[in-house]
Amino acid sequence: MSINITTPAKHLIALMGPTASGKTSLAIQLAEKYKTEIISVDSRQFYREMNIGTAKPTKGQLAEVKHHFVNNLSIHQEYTAGHFAKAANVVIDELFKTHDTVIAVGGSTLYFKALLEGIDAFPEITREATERVKEIEKTNGLAGLQDALRDIDPVYYKSVDIANPRRVVRALEVCFSEGKPYSSYLKKVSPEDKSYSVIKIAIDVPRSVL
Repeated sequence: MSINITTPAKHLIALMGPTASGKTSLAIQLAEKYKTEIISVDSRQFYREMNIGTAKPTKGQLAEVKHHFVNNLSIHQEYTAGHFAKAANVVIDELFKTHDTVIAVGGSTLYFKALLEGIDAFPEITREATERVKEIEKTNGLAGLQDALRDIDPVYYKSVDIANPRRVVRALEVCFSEGKPYSSYLKKVSPEDKSYSVIKIAIDVPRSVL
């Protein structure tokens, strides 16, 4: 695979794909070609305690090219897509002071979306909101949570993986804390707002091969 960047502008190469699709190896090849560093956009590789099924870069790969946001958190720390986007943008801006190209690689769509399109700061979750969500779950299970989200935020309901209880619970807690839809905190950033261009690469591997 060959990617030639000839313009003097700054570029973020966003390399996406499922676990074990070869993203890490390709990201390292690109980073070595452009003499740059890698931003991990994988919500499981952040955590030091999560080493099974996360396909983290090996020690050798980490030694080849500097990676940011790998093993930098504990599972006991609260960390959201908003936290990541804010921290990653600081690192990217710093890297662009000395590099023309930066590589972002991972399989977490929500975190890529937050990084590339922007995300507003979410409100603090109130105890009342947490208890309200727990009561819905206790009474009606996941289906009840899904119905509540559909009623309070139909926009986000249509885009979120409603089979993922953690995301549904998080969205409801935000909605109940401020009385505003979760989707209202997801702001869009136009390409003109970025000081760099984004080159998106998606690796598609047949499920049978994965």
